[in-house]
Amino acid sequence: MSDPLIRIADALERMSPAPLQAPDFDAADAFVWHVSPDRVQPVPAVNRVDVSLLVGIDRSRDTLLQNTRQFARGQAANNALLWGARGMGKSSLVKAIHAQVAQEHPLKIVEVQREDLPSIGRLLGHLRASAHRFVLFCDDLSFSHDDQHYKSLKAVLDGGIEGRPDNVVFYATSNRRHLMPRDMIENERASSISPTEATEEKVSLSDRFGLWLGFHPCTQDEYLAMIRGYCDAHGVEIDDDTLRAEAIEWQATRGARSGRVAWQYFTDLAGRRGIALG
Repeated sequence: MSDPLIRIADALERMSPAPLQAPDFDAADAFVWHVSPDRVQPVPAVNRVDVSLLVGIDRSRDTLLQNTRQFARGQAANNALLWGARGMGKSSLVKAIHAQVAQEHPLKIVEVQREDLPSIGRLLGHLRASAHRFVLFCDDLSFSHDDQHYKSLKAVLDGGIEGRPDNVVFYATSNRRHLMPRDMIENERASSISPTEATEEKVSLSDRFGLWLGFHPCTQDEYLAMIRGYCDAHGVEIDDDTLRAEAIEWQATRGARSGRVAWQYFTDLAGRRGIALG
């Protein structure tokens, strides 16, 4: 082979790296899927809270916990869509449930970013070949008007001709029940020759989740209970009257009340008390 051809061949090899070797899923219980090049990165310490600290979402917690336990035992289980209000613990619940069930049964969790969904088929190939069981997790999932990534998601939910791997279940969180903005649905229906078919393909994507778990804004009592739970868990001492006054003032300055706002206030409180949060 002449020198120019050798250089071209070398360049093509650099542009198209060798396929990912079988990942070592014994390296950790949690992983993140990356592309360019494909790799499954272990996560030694997951950023999560204990499931007991998630207040005001009892029904969703119990339903997802039961579904995850069934899956970890090798029993029938559904894909799950956790949708609703921002900051109410959707992604925290998925990570907390995984941690609890993983103490009872071998179970791995693999996070995939929405923008990496086109590569999901390659990831499923590695998961299918493993003896482990996996929760495949996508946080903050949604699609815009010209977004074609939703077609890749069907490989997880439906599985195509191969079917979804028996050792994989898919959990996603979204602020949108149908994974796309309501005004987009209305606009497409209004401008389409066939309104029913215009958005059916995208809207029906959410119907492929066997579990829909809704998350709604918390009450003030639930908001205060969240903070009290954090204080008790981390040994932060504060009387009820002071906590109530400060926490309500904090939510007023934020213009919102949610589990995320409760944690942000608690972080500030712990810092003022000289307590580090690991």
